[in-house]
Amino acid sequence: MTDEELSQLQPAARTSGRPKADTPKQPISIRLAPQVVEYFKAGDPGWQTRIDAVLREYVASR
Repeated sequence: MTDEELSQLQPAARTSGRPKADTPKQPISIRLAPQVVEYFKAGDPGWQTRIDAVLREYVASR
């Protein structure tokens, strides 16, 4: 390719990955008791999602 052709190239649109969520989760840092982390990590992958579900259930019950 010539220098002119190279200068006219445009980056490809990114189409890989999961779609953007309507309400994205917010990254935070939280300190939990080791027993809590061990309990949730002992299950299948997705331990952070399970903690989120428990906390959402608690909030909904209030």
